[in-house]
Amino acid sequence: MMAKRKFNKIKLFAMIVLAGLFIAGIYTIYLDFTIRERFEGKRFALPARVYARPLEIYPGLKLKPAELNAELALLGYRQTAKADEPGTYRWRGRDLDLTTRRFVFGDGAQPSASCVVRFADSQIVALTDRFTESNLDLVRLDPALIGGIYPGENEDRVLVKLDEVPQSVVEALIAVEDRRFYQHHGIDPRGIARALFMTLSGKSVQGGSTLTQQLIKNFYLTSERTMRRKLTEMVMAVLLEMHYSKEEILETYLNEVYLGQDCNRAIHGFGLASAYFFDKPLPHIGLSEGALLVGMLKGPAYYSPRKHPKRAMERRNLVLAQMVDAGFISEQRYRDFRANPLGVVDRPPRGTSPYPAFVDLVHRQLQRDYRDEDLRSEGLQIFTTLDPRVQRIAEKSLQDRLARLEKARGIGSGTLQGAAVVTANQNAEVLACVGGRDPRFEGFNRVLDARRPVGSLIKPAVFLTALQHPTRYTLATLLDDSPLTLKQPGAEDWMPQNYDKRFHGNVPLRDALMHSYNVATARLGLALGVDSVMANVRRLGLDREVPAYASGLLGVNALSPLEVAQIYQSIASGGFRTPLRAIREVLTAEGDTLQRYPLNVEQVIEPGPNYLLTTAMQYDQQHAHHYRH
Repeated sequence: MMAKRKFNKIKLFAMIVLAGLFIAGIYTIYLDFTIRERFEGKRFALPARVYARPLEIYPGLKLKPAELNAELALLGYRQTAKADEPGTYRWRGRDLDLTTRRFVFGDGAQPSASCVVRFADSQIVALTDRFTESNLDLVRLDPALIGGIYPGENEDRVLVKLDEVPQSVVEALIAVEDRRFYQHHGIDPRGIARALFMTLSGKSVQGGSTLTQQLIKNFYLTSERTMRRKLTEMVMAVLLEMHYSKEEILETYLNEVYLGQDCNRAIHGFGLASAYFFDKPLPHIGLSEGALLVGMLKGPAYYSPRKHPKRAMERRNLVLAQMVDAGFISEQRYRDFRANPLGVVDRPPRGTSPYPAFVDLVHRQLQRDYRDEDLRSEGLQIFTTLDPRVQRIAEKSLQDRLARLEKARGIGSGTLQGAAVVTANQNAEVLACVGGRDPRFEGFNRVLDARRPVGSLIKPAVFLTALQHPTRYTLATLLDDSPLTLKQPGAEDWMPQNYDKRFHGNVPLRDALMHSYNVATARLGLALGVDSVMANVRRLGLDREVPAYASGLLGVNALSPLEVAQIYQSIASGGFRTPLRAIREVLTAEGDTLQRYPLNVEQVIEPGPNYLLTTAMQYDQQHAHHYRH
């Protein structure tokens, strides 16, 4: 009986072991599938990069030196003694020595150029090659990166190949993080034992994770501290090394790691970190700069060279000392490089975009043609119409105007809000977009979403409708500006009033437009038919229906600033409707043209009536000041 019970216990134990092994085998197969599925597919979600228009400089261009300085600052160009490296410049009186960066545009790669820009009377008067002194017709700067359309966690990175990574960076990484990287097979028993001994002895708290384990944790798992997660990490590390080479693992690690925060944009990978901290491509950084980046892996915020330069310097020098200990550099090189400054460039935080309202407009226009998941993961390059010079003027103008209004009305500073959009009437490009008083605020975009009654802005559509009937109306036709009462069934009587609370009898159509007389405009619109006027509004570019109420003749209908800009764009361009566009072209991550956004022009208003309207509106601007007092 005892023997039978013992046999049953052994049998049960064996069955439990077999079941455990079976479950472990199934789980291992699942982990193996998980590893290969992502590692062999698209490893990283790359944000779409959004660029401003490139500034083209040429003799005769009206451009102040201060404006060019602002453009160079936006591009991250540096003022140096010789200005002989790409992305550098120096001033010599009214002359600017400038070396541009190489950039791949939709029409091909543009090499770096070294030139002299001469200014006089707030314009460029000469443009020459610095070496041959020959005249140049035009130099195109690389476009400013103004934002991106990011994955869910706002991760940003610039992918690099392993052969683009300086050997000193790889050596620093091996010396500090995993000296037996090329000997182990995913986990390092020696390293685990050493870390355990050091921790238990109280000498220091050390981790025994290999680079492969760190990649597994960052790439597949969470950072929770549990035994189950650690065992899963070790199994996956072994599986990863079974399928992929050390070079593939190291390259993925270098592109994955987190290295800092730029407001709400997360800096991942050594490629982007090199540009963000040193304003250099990764292949061009030196030994001490690479050691700083490797040192920051332990705590990007704690060792931030911009916020905590002393800590960052100590950490970088520790990395250099570890490289000596590992035999990668000599004591002499260590002494030489530990004396180097950090080399971090001054750069204000940019976050995801300095122009969030404009990038929001770009994103919405892109969603007509692309899936949002592709915009956030395929690394598309978006070339836009934003003119940073015009944007700066628009931002300041809005802020100044709001401040004047608050002072005039005796209300608190910062109370009022507003928005601004600037377009080019020649090609319907959106040059600037200010979504609110604080142009850096990434919330409510008033240019696109603030629909408010437009008031007198609608009146040109009323007068245009009249001028389309030349046998009945001209600029000299007399309009009735006497009191009006419109009786409406089921509603109160409508009795529009003029701004000056007076009535003016019979007035010429042009004067009614110039003085913005409400009553004359309402009578004219009612005679034409409210439906006819609203049909003209849609013809001019409003792409949705609005109620055809009589009060709509005086702007009771709510439109957004962009919708109003579209209507006036058609008037300003001679009666040709061209949809406002914020995008010029889209390239793939590799630089191939994916889509261009050409002009789409349609004549919607006859030239004659449109010309009479714009002439009257210009007359209004030239002579209105005579009637303001």
